[in-house]
Amino acid sequence: MGVFFSNLFARLLKKKEMRLLMVGLDAAGKTTILYKLKLGEVVSSIPTIGFNVETVDYKNISFTVWDVGGQSVIRGLWRHYYVNTKGLIFVVDCSDHERIEMAAEELKMMMEEDEMRDVVLLVLANKQDLPKAMTVSELTDRLGLHTLRGRQVSERHTDWVYTH
Repeated sequence: MGVFFSNLFARLLKKKEMRLLMVGLDAAGKTTILYKLKLGEVVSSIPTIGFNVETVDYKNISFTVWDVGGQSVIRGLWRHYYVNTKGLIFVVDCSDHERIEMAAEELKMMMEEDEMRDVVLLVLANKQDLPKAMTVSELTDRLGLHTLRGRQVSERHTDWVYTH
């Protein structure tokens, strides 16, 4: 009888698994964020050539996070990671005023892909502690988040923007 209840609880309380894709232009801070989530501490990293993949457990959910490099030659490969992705974390360096339009274009192209139609989008406004960093409101405008079709934007915290 005890085995029956153990098996029942194991099935009911089984961890959900979810695949997340984390992208953004090079030097936005994706790898630092990934390892902060995984290890709980900031680690020094070098530019990602290719990808890093880690499993991050939170409560009863197991997230497989794909951190894909953001150099221009690698960005063309992002679409190969879209399959079975449930959530997209798009990391933006808020102090990089010169490349914000490039980031906006990359995000817009991704969100127009069929595979990304139902994906939950989190735009993470990174490096807000740096001088002359864009505010969340400015970032929302410059990325054109209000123009994304079929998505509602809500600014729920001072250092990230969530759309669904």
